[in-house]
Amino acid sequence: MSTASPSVSASTLAHKAPSTRGQLNGILFVALFAAAVTRISSLPFIAGLGMSPLIIGIVAGALYGNALRDGMPESWAAGVNFSARKLLRIAVAFFGLRVSLQEIAQVGLPGLVESVLIVVSTLAIGTWAGMKLMKLDRDTAMLTAAGSAICGAAAVLAFESTLQSKPHQSAMAVGSVVLFGTLSMFLYPVLYHAGWLHLDTRGVGLFFGGTIHEVAQVVGAASNVSPEATHIATIVKMTRVMLLVPVLLSLGMWLNRPARGAAASKGAAAGTTTRKLAVPWFALGFLALVVVNSMHVLPQAATHTLNTLDTFALTMAMTALGIETRISQVRQAGPRALTTGLILYVWLIGGGLGITWAVERFFG
Repeated sequence: MSTASPSVSASTLAHKAPSTRGQLNGILFVALFAAAVTRISSLPFIAGLGMSPLIIGIVAGALYGNALRDGMPESWAAGVNFSARKLLRIAVAFFGLRVSLQEIAQVGLPGLVESVLIVVSTLAIGTWAGMKLMKLDRDTAMLTAAGSAICGAAAVLAFESTLQSKPHQSAMAVGSVVLFGTLSMFLYPVLYHAGWLHLDTRGVGLFFGGTIHEVAQVVGAASNVSPEATHIATIVKMTRVMLLVPVLLSLGMWLNRPARGAAASKGAAAGTTTRKLAVPWFALGFLALVVVNSMHVLPQAATHTLNTLDTFALTMAMTALGIETRISQVRQAGPRALTTGLILYVWLIGGGLGITWAVERFFG
């Protein structure tokens, strides 16, 4: 009896060690991949298009995952999955260091009202259009809506973590963000300079910040108008990012309604009540770090370093999602997901302009 235990223990340890090494190798592989992606995104041509490392990461990862995946050892898959799941949650939480309550207060109530109306309406329209008109599954519809409504790829990542959706669903949503967000960067300034928007500087900031997908795309578009418009647009955009927290908490509660109902029924039958609510804690971490950033307790250099590391972690997560994505799965719903993105894009331009005009008129 006593001689069998050491043998079993040694066998177990021998089995776990390669698994741990494989996971670490997988994480290191994703990190090196993300470093190359970051270098590519800094090239003048790519940077000029407003293509963030996150977007380059998922595209490059998907190309590798579909063309060269067989060259990666199977044991590394655990490290890729860790980067696409757990590292993702940490990175989304640290995204809060990019937002401060003081910046949001500078734009005031008009910016908050604009952001809330755009986010709520776009999420509702995108989920409805995706599921009812385009016959998409729930997760793909919600991910596409989230990317358009809140903050592009970062919102897709946050929703993906909460919904526990599949990599190819996130890839389709990010594809919509890439296409229509990049188009906005060039189209919006043209519409403004052609005199078709009929907005003052504050209105331009509200409209650009309230309806363009990615932060980098907002800055790229508004910088073609004026520095003041860029400042307002960036703050409105970050106000939309702040709304990620209540939206994720609401989504978590909504997703857990069936589970809570089943638990309540089971508890009633057994004479006890056991309820478990899966709260996206990374969203609360995001909010906590917004407060930390607003209190200015961290040196500016430290905040800048953490934001740089966070961008790299998000790039790793997007790259890992790309590696796990299969083009065959994307092809099945790709056109319908892009059409959903187009419907939302038309809404963001037309409906967003109407909301901006209403906010401008109401607040003078």
